[in-house]
Amino acid sequence: MPQPARPIDPAAPPGWTYNPSGWSERLWLIAVAIVGFGLSFYLALYQLGQIDGVWEPFFDRGSEQVLHSDLSRLLPVPDAALGALAYLVDAVAGAVGGTRRWRTMPWIVVLFGVAVGPLGLVSVLLVIAQAVWLQAWCTLCLLSALISVVMVGPAMDEVLASLQFLKRTCDRRMSLWQAFWQGDRARSEEAAPCGPMWRRV
Repeated sequence: MPQPARPIDPAAPPGWTYNPSGWSERLWLIAVAIVGFGLSFYLALYQLGQIDGVWEPFFDRGSEQVLHSDLSRLLPVPDAALGALAYLVDAVAGAVGGTRRWRTMPWIVVLFGVAVGPLGLVSVLLVIAQAVWLQAWCTLCLLSALISVVMVGPAMDEVLASLQFLKRTCDRRMSLWQAFWQGDRARSEEAAPCGPMWRRV
């Protein structure tokens, strides 16, 4: 028996079957960002010497080797502390705004995407480094990397919805700058035509 069609959220972007800014799409992202923050903060405490050991159920001394490696000390701040900060930005940026923020607050959606995307990329590179360079594994580091990677797709969907909104604004020859900061509250002022980049969004 065919299932009834899922009603489309009236706040969804034009042409979309769901709303990427809806709470059902964002709450779990905020939750996993908070979990990622907790994991990274715990690992940062170990790197800073505030706790004596780190939980490692599978790889013997692997976590110690990874967390005290030269790679983890490339920057003045431990990499886990930077990860904790990035996850905190993810959680805050994910929570700001209502269910129409893809068109009312494009700037926060883009900030959210900028915070989530690079974190996912860096996490993948760190996992590769564990295998190729360090030849050691850290269970909680892998879990943190998994969290950051699964956040990328949904976050980029919302960024795409905001970019499409900005493109429509641009097509109407309204100020892209005002639309970026003020969303659909921007005043209708004629602006220059869109550049070639926006024709591909």
